Amino acid sequence: MKTHPHLLPALLAALTLGSTLCAQQGPPAGGPPPGFGGGPGFGGPPGMGGPGMHAERKILKKHDANGNGVLEPAERKAARAELAKDGGGRQRMGPPGGRPGGPPRGPAVAAASAGERINPKEVPPAADADLFDPATLRTLFLTFDATDWEKELADFHNTDVDVPARVLVDGKEYSDVGVRFRGMSSYSMVPEGSKRSLNLSFDMVHKDQKLRGHRTLNLLNSHEDPSFLRAVLYSEIARNYLPIPKASFVRVVINGESWGVFVSVEQFNKDFTQDRFGTTGGNRWKVSGSPNGRGGLGYLGEDPKPYKAIYSLKSKDTEAAWKSLIRLTRVLNNTDIGQLPAAIEPILDVEQALRFLALENVLINNDGYWIRSSDYSLYEDPKGQFHVLPHDFNEAFAIPGGPGGPGGPGGMGGPRGPGGMGGPAGPNGPRGQGGPGGAGGQPPGAPGGPGTMAGGASSPMTLALSPLHAA
Repeated sequence: MKTHPHLLPALLAALTLGSTLCAQQGPPAGGPPPGFGGGPGFGGPPGMGGPGMHAERKILKKHDANGNGVLEPAERKAARAELAKDGGGRQRMGPPGGRPGGPPRGPAVAAASAGERINPKEVPPAADADLFDPATLRTLFLTFDATDWEKELADFHNTDVDVPARVLVDGKEYSDVGVRFRGMSSYSMVPEGSKRSLNLSFDMVHKDQKLRGHRTLNLLNSHEDPSFLRAVLYSEIARNYLPIPKASFVRVVINGESWGVFVSVEQFNKDFTQDRFGTTGGNRWKVSGSPNGRGGLGYLGEDPKPYKAIYSLKSKDTEAAWKSLIRLTRVLNNTDIGQLPAAIEPILDVEQALRFLALENVLINNDGYWIRSSDYSLYEDPKGQFHVLPHDFNEAFAIPGGPGGPGGPGGMGGPRGPGGMGGPAGPNGPRGQGGPGGAGGQPPGAPGGPGTMAGGASSPMTLALSPLHAA
């Protein structure tokens, strides 16, 4: 491992994005951090970070009468009745938009219409092409037994219940595949009857069932990307420098009706670590979406509780895993700069972290670590070394619209920019599916004062990529 003593101060500052804010305000307690909330700005009602953002609701065990780990039709019916009784805890985030593929932006979008009927016999198989070959468009045929499948998926959104379906791909049928609506804004900003993002678990019932070596698919509606290219393009560029999830395109047909093209992104799971790191061991964390994320690797003390509110452990939950994460944040934040190289390199892949930060900056991931300190992945390999990896990059190649960093005008807690999420439309126009309330407004005074890490609207990097944003 090479050392980078001249770059470590910048690395430390960037990786601890938000740590000063965390130290001043303390850990989150059931809501967005104080710097985001209140008033009509970023995080204010009804924008992201308001009451609509909740942890996943655990209801499967309660309603799983036969204990098989899957809810049967009668069990799902009882669970839906209970959810309906208490409202399910769901709130919409803004005015609905239309199905992607129509007018990409603007508050008024035509209502969704039925898709064309497609027969599997009319679609030739995609031969031996890799599942994530960006030049191959596969068709996934999903069949639900219930005619109200969309309403059922909506009822179970943000719970631990999947709805079973049969999936036909390349002439082969996969049974008992778990399906759910996934995402936050990609769900809440899209009305019923329009294309919402999906998660497919091929191993929900049959633990060894995989689609071409993959047990999970993430199908994104790209509701804020009228080009439909950002995630795939980011992945294709970044994979030359980082172990990053692959991305491609698929067509989805549900109960015989076409729901159009989705962006398929590889899942960060044991399959991923086996392929990239040669092992299924280690610890995996996902940092939740902003603003509840606050995942700037700030040191929050030795108690794992505040970390658990921010970092979601996807591998086995052990005391040792949380001690490792706490140690990483402690070393990053509390080590003298002269001693940092020797202390950090055994527990963090520094070379990889620098590449990660460079890509987040150059490709302007508007919903990732650099701008929002969220929506990325952490992996601790079996040797105890951490790797920081991109997770959500479908808002790349955009003018920065996030908080930018702690402190300073235009940073976290600073004056809101015109057109912050949930507020009136900024100078870049309202965001696609959700109508007015886009994240396009640049914070005034960007890049902000000391501690603000994100580039502002006047940075050369932003201006150079502005034609992509306008696409």
